[in-house]
Amino acid sequence: VQLQASGGGLVQAGGSLRLSCVASKITFSTTAMGWFRQAPGKEREFLAAINWGGGSTLYANSVKGRFTISRENAKNTVYLQMNSLKPEDTAVYYCAAKLGWGRQDEGGNYDYWGQGTQVTVSS
Repeated sequence: VQLQASGGGLVQAGGSLRLSCVASKITFSTTAMGWFRQAPGKEREFLAAINWGGGSTLYANSVKGRFTISRENAKNTVYLQMNSLKPEDTAVYYCAAKLGWGRQDEGGNYDYWGQGTQVTVSS
């Protein structure tokens, strides 16, 4: 299984970015997906999750209303649209795939992880 995240970069506060994560060697259409981030010196933080069909989503309070998770099963891709970015959103962002049961907001329940993409928000 491979998860390839992309779309990170440098953006000014208030700006937007869209992250993409392409999955391969996995039955993507039946796999729940999530996005997490980790800032230097901080623990990994759950951001958003989406079920296999895209009809159910979950967000962390810290990003609710600013970030939107979506997926295109035909392209084996999950997205994270990030708006109204703040300097505290600066982190490495990871996509992850969850094959089994368990809470969507707990990283330990995810089976596969992407390599991460850096997002830097300047003030």
